[in-house]
Order: sequence, then C-alpha cells, then structure tokens
Amino acid sequence: MQSANIIISEYKKTPVVCGFIDDKLEYLTFARDSELNKVYIGKVDHIVKNLDAAFIRFGQNTIGYLSLKNIVDACITSKKSKTDAILKAGDEVLVQIDSEAIKTKKCKLTTGISISGKYCVVTLGRSGVGASVKLEDSLRKRVVEETKSRLTDLSNEYKKLLYDTCCGFIIRTSVFDIIDLSEQSYIDLIAADAECVLQKLANILKESRLRTIYSCIYSPMSNNGSEDDILSACIKKTDAFLKIRGFNDALTIQDTGIHGIVSKIDSLKSGRVWLKSGAFLIIEQLESFNAIDVNTGKAIKGKKDISFEVNLEAADEIMRQIRLRNLTGMILIDFINMKDTEDYDKLTDHIKELCRMDPVHTTFVDITGLGIVELIRNKNDKSLKEILQDVENSVDI
Repeated sequence: MQSANIIISEYKKTPVVCGFIDDKLEYLTFARDSELNKVYIGKVDHIVKNLDAAFIRFGQNTIGYLSLKNIVDACITSKKSKTDAILKAGDEVLVQIDSEAIKTKKCKLTTGISISGKYCVVTLGRSGVGASVKLEDSLRKRVVEETKSRLTDLSNEYKKLLYDTCCGFIIRTSVFDIIDLSEQSYIDLIAADAECVLQKLANILKESRLRTIYSCIYSPMSNNGSEDDILSACIKKTDAFLKIRGFNDALTIQDTGIHGIVSKIDSLKSGRVWLKSGAFLIIEQLESFNAIDVNTGKAIKGKKDISFEVNLEAADEIMRQIRLRNLTGMILIDFINMKDTEDYDKLTDHIKELCRMDPVHTTFVDITGLGIVELIRNKNDKSLKEILQDVENSVDI
C-alpha cells in the first residue's frame, strides 16, 4: 500500500516543503516570499503601440508589462467617465502580477484580478463557471451544473460593487473535501466561499480609489508574507498535490535527514537523468523553450523492440522532472522512435493523462512529423534553476 508524507526541510538556509510518495520526491516548493499574484496601484509609464502593450510602473524602480487586450475598465482608477476607457500614459491602473520578472524579461501584469478562496477562484472581467481540469470530467460537469445558477446570481448581486464588472468562477480541486456532503450543503459552502472572495474583490477596487500609487493593495499571504504564513501556504499546496493523487491523510513531519532532500535537490541541477531501465534523459533549459531527449543508453533490447516500454517509463519521469524543476512555456520532447502507430497513440494518451494530473495547467499540443512531442505549460513561478540561483545569492550576501 502506497504512503505519502509532507516533509518540511531546509536548503541553504531557505525552508523547503517536499511531497514524498513511497519515499520518492514528487513535489517541491520553496517557502519564499513571491511577488506573484500581488495587486498594486501602478502608473502607465509609456505605451508601445506596435506591441499593443503598456509598461506599468508599480514601484519606484519596478516596471511590468501589460497587454492592452481585454483591459478591465474598473481597474483604470484614474478614469473619469465610461467613455474614457483607453489606457494612456500617466493613467493610474490596478494590476496583478501574473508572472515574475525573469532575467531581462519584465514581469507580466494583468487587470483581470484573480483571488483564490478555499473552494473557488474568482476572476474580474470574465464570465461563466468552470472547474479545475484536474477533476475527472464527470465530476467537473456535475459541479459546474449544480453551482452555475447560484454563482451567476452572486456575480449579478456584486456587479454594482465591482463597478459594473462581471466575474468568472473556477471551482478548485479542494471540492473533493466536500463533494460527499449533500448537494445543498456543498453548494452552500462553495457559494459562501465565492461571496467572501467577491467581497475581497469589491474591497480591493474600493481601496484602490483611496490609496496612493505604488501601494500594494492585496497579497495572497494573509499576514502580508510572514515566514509562518508562507510556510503554511507551501504545506497547503503540497497537501493539495497529494490529495489529487488519493492521499488524504499525509503526515507533515520535520526533516530528520533520512530522505536526503538536499542531495535530491542538488541532483535536479543535472542535465542527465538515469531511468531504471538503463535509458536516460537529457534536459536542456533554453531561453525560448525546454528540450528533453530520451536515449536508450544501457537499456538492453531482447527479442522484441522495447522502445514503447522505455518511452512510457520516460514519460512518467519527464513529467516528474518538469514538475520538480518547474519547467514552463514550450517543452519539446524527443522520444525514442517506434514502429507501431498504435504505440504512439498509447503514449499520447498516457502523456495527456499525466498532463491532466499536473498542478500547473499543462497542454499536450501535438506530435510533429519528426516525432517531437510538444507541450505548453503555464508560467506560474520561477523555474527551480532560477530559484536556486536566488537562494545561493542570498546565502552569499
């Protein structure tokens, strides 16, 4: 019988939370203060028309990139009238950090403010009700159908407080915890959570009219980023990862050194990963995409072609490595060539299922004519490589 544990450890004086399944590291998150999802009052520094973008200054020395597509009018706090909806230099605008700055790239901003509750995420400027793709299709359909009317009514009730702006809802995987209750009970819990989040959004919009520019209006951390709060959030994320895999009673324990967490994290710096079969992966993080190559290595061929078995093994380890290293954007995977078209279909189905289980939204795009698997993984945070650089730099200071 499989078991799971949440291990609280430390890597170079930085707290880290790990999820282990059968003593194998499956999830990793560093307890570090992040700018991600914080909401600021910014000021339009300049507009770049050919990019259809604005550069927003949200700190004395901090500028981010904001696409001019789908700007939420309610977030232009300096707007005088409904006709004054075009963003221009000097305007004050409420923005949320959608992705952090990386190397020479500025952070990405959005006016589609998203706030997470316990059971749902509410996003300003969207509409409709959906559910996490991590849920089984039948459960997603059921949850959406049974909550849609109630949540739509709530959206309409709060529209005036949200400055005539609609909002959309996504039901989170935490619905697992309450789905066995009666239909009315679990709908009431989701609706209460959604109303709490809607009130937060209303307060954010109201406060943005009263605060000075560069003010941080909202932080996902309830205690404004205290160490205990950050660690608690990391534990919750790790617990959610394990729950979606069926482990509802994972123990949270302090590291005793038995799991070798430091060495396991150090091993994630390597570009080569060996598989049990004797095959190995080569992982390259490039500026514009991530490349992964599957090699047969020491895998021995018997009387039959073992390419399919090695590719299945490689697919499992590749998705684990993607998750632990937090590789995002375009991911290109060169699997071992196979002769049978049916084997490619089976491999594709397996990869799609692994993508569905990823905590970060990951999309299987296609297999090219050259047999390269294309994935797109949403940017949610810095890669492990970048985080480790930050950690090492903080130790040197």
